[in-house]
Amino acid sequence: MTRNDLCWCGSGKKYKKCHMDFDERIRSMKFDIYRGQVRPPHSIIKNAADIEGIRKSGVVNDGALDLMGEMVQPGIDTATLDKAAHDYIIDHGGIPACLNFEGFPKSVCISINDVVCHGIPSKKTILKEGDIVNVDITTILDGYYADASRMYIVGGRTTPEAARLVEVAKECMNLGIEAARPWHFLGDIGAACDAHARANGCSVVTQLGGHGVGKDFHEEPFVPHVGEVDTGMLLVPGMVLTVEPMINAGKYKVTVDKKDGWTVRTKDGSLSAQWEKTILITETGTEVLSS
Repeated sequence: MTRNDLCWCGSGKKYKKCHMDFDERIRSMKFDIYRGQVRPPHSIIKNAADIEGIRKSGVVNDGALDLMGEMVQPGIDTATLDKAAHDYIIDHGGIPACLNFEGFPKSVCISINDVVCHGIPSKKTILKEGDIVNVDITTILDGYYADASRMYIVGGRTTPEAARLVEVAKECMNLGIEAARPWHFLGDIGAACDAHARANGCSVVTQLGGHGVGKDFHEEPFVPHVGEVDTGMLLVPGMVLTVEPMINAGKYKVTVDKKDGWTVRTKDGSLSAQWEKTILITETGTEVLSS
């Protein structure tokens, strides 16, 4: 690519005015293959239009999560929550990404107590006071995805142990986001999440993780929430990904329901909690695009 060619990112700008300095900086770096350090492919770097599209999708996604916060209460069934989130997304011009994704039958994932993720909403599943609940929503708007999840304590009160787990999970996510610095490495995120979980007597699920976000549900890179500093893919401005550590009160191992093929539970029956945000790596840090 020459200086005056249109940039590979699709911005419509000349290469010299867009990503030429970016590419030169990456080319000048030395990567340690023994630590798994790799360059990010151009295909996952978003231009300004892409970022704005994800940001707008995030507004709808956050609105649906806000609605869930208003509705989560003792006695409500999770199918009612699912329909409300579905209708909100449709009414705001979006598409619920989970619905029929690889056969998933509902529009959102609702995971209660020992369910780690991918809980299927049902009329038979009634929330009780003291339950801890994760609602995970992904929205498509004008072809762009936004993905986030939040924890809710049903009735506002639960056991001290459950309340602390919810808080630790949020702290792990926030520390992971703080570690997602431009020109550092993906392993920094997992190292931060895992260290905090361990310090609080919890464990991090290793079989599942975060992912890139853009015009597909799950893009590169896979984002592990355990790891070592200075390992993995280089984080650079224009990357969009989720940070979503799943934190268990007990051991990290999980099982998948054999009947529905989706519901992931802790193997030892312990409680699990998760928060998730979609973030953009910027020149100076991160920007949250959906929370």
